[in-house]
Amino acid sequence: MTGTSGSRRVDFGARQVDADEHPSLVRGVFDSVASRYDLMNDLMSGGLHRLWKQALIDRLNPRPGTALVDIAGGTGDVAERFLRRAGETASTIICDLNANMLLQGRDRLLDGGRIDGISLICCNAETLPLGDRVADACTISFGLRNVTRRTPALREAWRVLKPGGHFLCLEFSPSVLPILAPLYDAYSGKVLPALGQMVTGDRAAYQYLVDSIRKFPPPEMLAGEMAEGGFENINWRALSGGIVAIHSGWRI
Repeated sequence: MTGTSGSRRVDFGARQVDADEHPSLVRGVFDSVASRYDLMNDLMSGGLHRLWKQALIDRLNPRPGTALVDIAGGTGDVAERFLRRAGETASTIICDLNANMLLQGRDRLLDGGRIDGISLICCNAETLPLGDRVADACTISFGLRNVTRRTPALREAWRVLKPGGHFLCLEFSPSVLPILAPLYDAYSGKVLPALGQMVTGDRAAYQYLVDSIRKFPPPEMLAGEMAEGGFENINWRALSGGIVAIHSGWRI
């Protein structure tokens, strides 16, 4: 289906919008919550997001000198973990659609005393303003479900990787273990939007985040989209009863 602008329709949470409108709507969501995004992550996950992101870095296992492109890197917590593990000779380019999120990331890294080897770029994941084959690794954490078109974004991640480069995606999954599903649905559907209202004053933003998780493809479908994007040797690992998954792929 297409809208009046002629662009196709895409999911924005529980509703569909014109693809051309989608990036600005996503930007508006994160404009609203940027200053308390990390706090909300702690409250919403009970701190588990820290363990999930550490599992991502453990899987990446970066070496000294590794060059990372972190897509939807926002507040810089993944980049901070990466730089701590990879050391002073490593470098990272943090890309995010939202300038306010990048400002939070800049402040985090400055407060941590790290200024060298870091670039921040406000851009769309589907059109990264980077050259071909510039990165040893590429990550995206809790961001892929917010892009307008996943396959073009995955192709961009593949493009910026050097041959032999590693791509990792950490994302919420709809494939929660059946024994956990009723409790998880109740928590995400009722508690999270109310918590968002209480902490940030924006219930709608967190209702969007819940709905975007429910619309996200299951792990095996995402693996297929990664293959369409050019990746090989694709696999995934479910964490916390399937609440999140880490997908791995390589540019061969």
